[in-house]
Amino acid sequence: MIDQRTIFEIHRLAHEGLSLRKIAKTLGISRPTTSQYLDDPTPARPRRPRPSQLDPFKDAITRMLEIDPRVSAVVLRQRLAEQGFTGGITIVRQYLTSIRPAAVQKRAFIRFESAPGEQCQIDWGHFGSMAYGDTQRKLYCLAVIECHSRLLYLEFTHSQRQDTLHRCLLNAFHFFQGTPKELVHDNMLTAVLERQGPLVRFNEHFLEFLRPFQITPLACNVAQPQEKGKVEKGAIHYIRHNFWPLRTFRDLTDLQAQANQWRDQVANVRVHATTGQPPIQRFDPKAMRPLPALLPDCRDTAQAKVHTDFSIRFDGNT
Repeated sequence: MIDQRTIFEIHRLAHEGLSLRKIAKTLGISRPTTSQYLDDPTPARPRRPRPSQLDPFKDAITRMLEIDPRVSAVVLRQRLAEQGFTGGITIVRQYLTSIRPAAVQKRAFIRFESAPGEQCQIDWGHFGSMAYGDTQRKLYCLAVIECHSRLLYLEFTHSQRQDTLHRCLLNAFHFFQGTPKELVHDNMLTAVLERQGPLVRFNEHFLEFLRPFQITPLACNVAQPQEKGKVEKGAIHYIRHNFWPLRTFRDLTDLQAQANQWRDQVANVRVHATTGQPPIQRFDPKAMRPLPALLPDCRDTAQAKVHTDFSIRFDGNT
């Protein structure tokens, strides 16, 4: 870059009729520079690339994206912080956008809010399988969310059986220190046996479980997941993209311990994007109905055939 005085002299001498070569020789600059400033007296100053806080971590980001290409910026920042990254979420989002552009068309729905203790929503999510020796067992997660506060309870299981659903719900009610008035769910067989339009025939075992708690079940309309969007989009999606990526565990007990830690230290203490408050602060346990004195027995049970060698088979084990 040359100063404004020299630029002025280049144009003054050019207006006097001096040649490009003569101007360059008179001012002691090169002919290409003289030509450049004759064409454009105010060229844009070249910007030097500034070093980014992410530069030392870009290889780590590449490795994580190879493991899970859909991992969110929030999760990446959590993992990078464990490696010493001190930057904010914005720089991580901007970098992800530059290397992984994506346009998502979203459908709009009217949002409604529930009063404290009014409603909980539940949903199952499938999370692959877990190996036990040579046996693979499917892995599920039941998410239960108190709609007013968005307080989340989650429990990983190997089954979606009736007894398992009841046990997980009972554990959730203990976590919430009470029960809601309504429970919103989809048309899973453990809750709904038959449906014809607005007419719903509920699973009798499910109703028997809910009766002591005086909870009213509400089944979503078919193919209308937005009716329980707080748990399906807000909880299952959040678990899948915030808790689950880049996660390793030894067994179901270890996985649940990690889930409980994430629930208490991340999910329920972060400022929720919709309410603007941490769920744990917005939650009002006094608004929940108290648990009944006599609770149902929700232990998982199964019938097994005893063979002539006095052995039984259960979940691939003898």
